[in-house]
Amino acid sequence: KTQKIFKGVRTGKKKICQPLSSYGECSQLSLIDKMNEKLKGARFRFINETLYTKTGEESFKIFRDNPETFHVYHEGYEMQKKNWPVDPLDVIIAQLTKLPKFWIIADIGCGSARLSQSVPQVVHSFDLVAANENVTACDMADVPLEDESVDVAVYCLSLMGTNLRDYIVEANRILKPKGILKIAEIFSRLPSVRIFKRCLDKLGFAFTSKEPVGDDNYFILLTFEKASKPKNKMLPELVLKPCLYKKR
Repeated sequence: KTQKIFKGVRTGKKKICQPLSSYGECSQLSLIDKMNEKLKGARFRFINETLYTKTGEESFKIFRDNPETFHVYHEGYEMQKKNWPVDPLDVIIAQLTKLPKFWIIADIGCGSARLSQSVPQVVHSFDLVAANENVTACDMADVPLEDESVDVAVYCLSLMGTNLRDYIVEANRILKPKGILKIAEIFSRLPSVRIFKRCLDKLGFAFTSKEPVGDDNYFILLTFEKASKPKNKMLPELVLKPCLYKKR
């Protein structure tokens, strides 16, 4: 006869015996879970870097041809959010709820379109892939809205790519005169808030306010007002530092 080997585990005052094999299975499952999490994290970082180093049109084509890639990215994005002390979108939502209910909002780079479910106004939600029925897929430099048709344009952590100027020019096109532009970003991405404001001024936007988001000032929320159309044909490049990860 073969004898089963048991390992004792003390829980409280009682000692419970379980086969060693069950511990091996639990340990193996735990290891697999950790490996899967690392794999998801690696894929997210790769996709994230792709978004920062491609034009919006290129990223749109990548996700259009590989929709699963977009879902992997947003799954990783949601995991990242769990580490944030505050979500800047919540700050934007709180501000928008105080604005007139008849206003129209464009949420550009909307993800799952949570903004549209959280405010009383009509919200047009756009992203590279339609995550649900509330989202319209498009290149963020070519939004399917009429000229001067919205009161507020929101870019919450969505200024990614190498043609950011085109995104802001598009925001100018769709915003009504004196319309509001809200940009939430990672503070460290801005080489200089002063230079960023100057670029936006040349793109037709007057600076109205800035505020740190979170106790650690990790994010910044900038608000502008549409003052004019872009001022000349020689428009400045708009540059933010990409979030690139160290190679492991």
